[in-house]
Amino acid sequence: MTGAETEDDVPLGERKTVTDFCYLLDKSKQLFNGLRDLPQYGHKQWQSYFGRTFDVYTKLWKFQQQHRQVLDTRYGLKRWQIGEVASKIGQLYYHYYLRTSETSYLNEAFSFYSAIRQRSYYFQVNKEDRPELVVKKLRYYARYIVVCLLLNKMDLVKVLVKELSDEIEEYTQRFNTEDQLEWNLVLQEVAAFVEADPVVVLSDSSSAVALSSQRLQEGSVPPLQQGMVVGQLTLADSLIIGNCNNQVKFSELTIDMFRMLQALEREPVNLAAHTSKHLATTESNEKPAKRENPHKYLLYKPTFSQLFTFLSASFKELPANSVLLIYLSATGVFPAGHSEYEGPYDFGGVLTNTNRDMTNGEGVQKRNQAQKEMHCLHPGDLFPFTRKPLFVIVDSSNSASFKNFTNLFGQPLVCLLSPAVYPKSVPDQSQRGSLFTLFLYSPLLAFSSVCGLSSLTRGLWERAQELLHTIYRNIAQLLTQSRNIDQAFLQFFGDEFLRLLLIRFVFCSATLRLHKLFRESRSFPDSYPELPKQDTVESALLQKLILELATMLDVQSLFWDDMLEAY
Repeated sequence: MTGAETEDDVPLGERKTVTDFCYLLDKSKQLFNGLRDLPQYGHKQWQSYFGRTFDVYTKLWKFQQQHRQVLDTRYGLKRWQIGEVASKIGQLYYHYYLRTSETSYLNEAFSFYSAIRQRSYYFQVNKEDRPELVVKKLRYYARYIVVCLLLNKMDLVKVLVKELSDEIEEYTQRFNTEDQLEWNLVLQEVAAFVEADPVVVLSDSSSAVALSSQRLQEGSVPPLQQGMVVGQLTLADSLIIGNCNNQVKFSELTIDMFRMLQALEREPVNLAAHTSKHLATTESNEKPAKRENPHKYLLYKPTFSQLFTFLSASFKELPANSVLLIYLSATGVFPAGHSEYEGPYDFGGVLTNTNRDMTNGEGVQKRNQAQKEMHCLHPGDLFPFTRKPLFVIVDSSNSASFKNFTNLFGQPLVCLLSPAVYPKSVPDQSQRGSLFTLFLYSPLLAFSSVCGLSSLTRGLWERAQELLHTIYRNIAQLLTQSRNIDQAFLQFFGDEFLRLLLIRFVFCSATLRLHKLFRESRSFPDSYPELPKQDTVESALLQKLILELATMLDVQSLFWDDMLEAY
């Protein structure tokens, strides 16, 4: 109760309103805080708890809307407190997206975060002498930026980064706090993230244009043609693992992880229809229509035990006729010496995290040559999981270690492997993300980058994309018509996500083989099982189309006109 009023001065109905609001507020905080205790893996254990949390926040949000005047006068409800409730609902939707991989929930999170800013819920915070309230505002900005990045709202991200920078400057000047360096690091990380794309698309007025989303869209995947005999497997679960040293990151997402997660998602529906009006008109626990994205776990610098736990949970819950995808973007771990017997633990692998800092770059060496590196995912560690269909992508300086795979159980198994080294004559952009992953995410960005282009006009970009779709259709035919291809590739080809990844992989491999700067075989992507090169990555038809693309972009001098010249 406010002012000099006693409880007896307040009408009973209004007193009950305040009591009910306090109950809902406490209950919502209790449930929200309990979210962090839920298991991070497994599809079912958390859903009922999330549902209860959504229900309480829905009631709380509606209640403060219906009784705003009483809560203003009798409780002293402040606008930042309303903003805090809206921010929590935004967080709920974002975490629901992380749990389900359904991109529609990102729109819901955006609706609430957007309304907070439009309605200036946190505006008065700066006038109060409470640094912890300002930190709430700064954290809100950081979360809002993550959602905008995932929704490809780059113009808005730049505005939010400027606002966050101003807020941080005012905060550190007013309160002289110890977390100044931490917040400045947040700013540096997001700025680097925004600038990570190596190529800028320019409008007619030469201003940068935000690229369209790289998520799966209607018409972006070559359809299966009559006569293409492919499997009926569906990509159901994926682990996206990022453990590269010195790669751009923001909010426990490396740029490689950020790109790959979008390659495994469909474009959200009705993106433009969701506005901040949703906050006032729609219940916060409405569930968007069922989508068909594979579920995924995002693991930033996991330890071996964490990685194995999530992998086991995915394997256990994988439905029938489904595929588990493992994407590894990680520093290479190389064997200290050669043993007489070369088994699945003798070629090294990729780095997993450890609590003590053992690594300062590529090529971790084990001191005791008789032992294997324990903080490493070896190819042999994945053998038990080949009992079910498995699709592995390894982007690492020791990707070649995963070529020594053995298909023990006869289930479909494919490994797509990055180049182990890149030519010294190609500028090192690894801090801004791997070239291999960039090809799997946006082949035209990668093609332009490897040709040294830093900008393209929008018209040229769109014409090149059209040609790229023609190339995709031809690669699909090459793969399905080859008489020498391993059946594992075709068993995965029925799934749209895996089909597009395989097509982009072939395009990447064919491009680098034609490029004059890529001479060593270690600089080419590889796969297990091997693709029949003459039918796919060295196909004369595919080479002709790639040269057409190079000519369109005026970079044909960087490519061999005839593969015979290359050897």
